[in-house]
Amino acid sequence: MTSFIAHTSLDCAHAFTLSEWWKQVLDYVDLPDDPNEPSHPECMIQSRDGAHQVLFIEVPDAKTVKNRLHFDLRPATGTRDEEVARLIALGATQLDDLRDHYGPGVGWVVLADPEGNEFCVLRSVAERDAADA
Repeated sequence: MTSFIAHTSLDCAHAFTLSEWWKQVLDYVDLPDDPNEPSHPECMIQSRDGAHQVLFIEVPDAKTVKNRLHFDLRPATGTRDEEVARLIALGATQLDDLRDHYGPGVGWVVLADPEGNEFCVLRSVAERDAADA
């Protein structure tokens, strides 16, 4: 017997606001039969094909330490650097620049969402394939 991940949950202070931000980052949408509202203490978003869901849950305690679990994002189009610039323009904060970790152009950039949850931006598939060629 095994299990599968039903969805990824993020504790937060403002479920609706953070879910709206991540919808822009991931190009996700509300569940068709359960749209999110500003007053909802829990807000679920999903990929457009419904294959992955993220649930934002309001909790009373503030984030105080580094995430033990985080997203590694790979740009669907464009480059890692273009995606980092786009996410910073949306309100992400850069925490660390590890673009040259393991060699020039190989690494990633560590960002935080508006509530301080860390995530990484990797090279795009095209960048990775070009470097491997």
